[in-house]
Amino acid sequence: MAEVVARLGTALSELGEAYEEVDERTGETLEGRLFRPVRGAYARARRTHTEFAGRHGLPAAGFADATSVMYAADPRIHLERSIEAVEAADHELAEMQDSMLPVEVGDRELRDGLTATRELISGVPGEARQLLRLLGR
Repeated sequence: MAEVVARLGTALSELGEAYEEVDERTGETLEGRLFRPVRGAYARARRTHTEFAGRHGLPAAGFADATSVMYAADPRIHLERSIEAVEAADHELAEMQDSMLPVEVGDRELRDGLTATRELISGVPGEARQLLRLLGR
């Protein structure tokens, strides 16, 4: 789950960089359709991780704020990177759900957290690709 949080943090960072490079109207679209759901998923994933660790006496990971790997003046590059990070996080969440480990552990809150996080990011790649098409014109 810590890896999911890290990937979502990277997506947030990349979306922030993209926001800085677009006009105000596009920025509002980016914030509403991409940044808010990813921020919500990031917070949900962190909370799920921290609460699971607390319930089971495990150390919680310390999460550092992610920063963009490399700055690019082209917002499309940052959007593409955010898509990759969100899709990787979704893939990891799906693997955890498919593994049945959350069921074996018997932790309903963990299963709910995985599902809620996936639901929050489910539409983000499609919305980001749509925004990419608009920026490409």
